[in-house]
Formats: sequence, structure tokens, C-alpha cells
Amino acid sequence: MALYGHWICPFVSRVQFALGQRGVSYTLVNVPPTAARPKGFVVPEAFLAHSPKGEVPLLQIDEDYLADSLPILWWMEERLSEPSLLPSDADGIEQVRERMAWINHTVFPPMIGVYYGVETSRIAAASNALSAALYEMSQWLEHDDWLTGSAPSLSEAALVSLYVRLDGLRALGFDAPLPRQVEAHRQRCQDLPGWSHVAWSQENLEEYVGRFTLFRERARERSSD
Repeated sequence: MALYGHWICPFVSRVQFALGQRGVSYTLVNVPPTAARPKGFVVPEAFLAHSPKGEVPLLQIDEDYLADSLPILWWMEERLSEPSLLPSDADGIEQVRERMAWINHTVFPPMIGVYYGVETSRIAAASNALSAALYEMSQWLEHDDWLTGSAPSLSEAALVSLYVRLDGLRALGFDAPLPRQVEAHRQRCQDLPGWSHVAWSQENLEEYVGRFTLFRERARERSSD
């Protein structure tokens, strides 16, 4: 099994977390996302052949390949043995599907908007939208430890990238406090086996913040020319 990806990509973190939760051995093939690829980086031929959009993550299981984080998470449920990261009942599985889609469309866009934001007003708007999304999510956690059901599931895998880069988001303008339920959930996720596969070092954090700080500076310079 091989995962093509890079630590800075939030979509790769989803897959790494799920693999870590399952205790699956895999090879990480370093392929940065397009926006972070150094000039002259040689992209592996297998990645070019099997990633339709040329973006990470791409997972290889035996001779088969699949791209895009959420489809990969579901594919692993079909291809890999226990433990499953889904509830045992049909209603629970459907709720996982709905909540993964909600996270993808409601949490990730403002999260990405914070670190790709250039104008102060746009960063603030993204921060406010992210805060509102997390407040809504906190209602799911009012009486349960996990996002879906009584155990960690693919819902946690879909969300975990937010927790991984939270300190970086703080440095880049996300200034809202986490709801109490979300903060407690974040701490529980950090105690899971999958967390060690995605947790950032101080060096990772500094590179992330530095990269987007420089991105903003250059964008502002161009707009002032």
C-alpha cells in the first residue's frame, strides 16, 4: 500500500489518520500539492498516470489506485479488513456520510479561506464562518463523545485536518475560541492512534505559517503595484 501526498495538505491528513486508526502499514510517497511543489520537483510516473486532477492524495492498494480524500476513505472500508471506521447500523453509516459531506462543504472552505486570505476583512469573514460552523458542530457533541455514534469514525477522519493546523490557523487570523464541546473532542482525537500519523512538529507549524505569511506579503505587494 502506498499513499502519495504531503503533510501540508489537509486532504492527505484525512487518509493518513484513517490508516493510522486502522493500524495499517503503508509507504508515504512524498508528493506536495501543486501549490507547494518546488520548482523542478519530479512527480512520480505512477502518480501522473492515476491522479486525474494531478492532486494529492492518491492511494494505491495492490495494483489499484484511487484519488480524492473522501472517496478514498470509503474505498478503504471496502478493501481493508477490520477494524471498520463505520457504525454497524445503516442509519449510523448514513449519518457518517452526511456529516462527512457537511464537514467538507461547511468547515473546510472557511478553514482554507483563513490561510489563503489576503485582505484583513476576508480573513475575518472566513474566521467568522469557521466559528459558526464549529458552533453548529458542537451541537452534535452535546451528548456524545464522537461526531457519529459511540466510537471514532470516518467523521473524525474527515475533520481531523482542522485540529492538526489549529495553531497555524490561530497565527494566521482565526481568533474565535473553540466551543467547549469541540475543544473536548479535539483533545480526545489527539489521544487516538491515528493522531501520531498526522500531528505536526514545531518545524511543520513554522513552515506552514511562514509559507502563508509570505504568500500574503507577495499578494499585497502585487496589488499595490
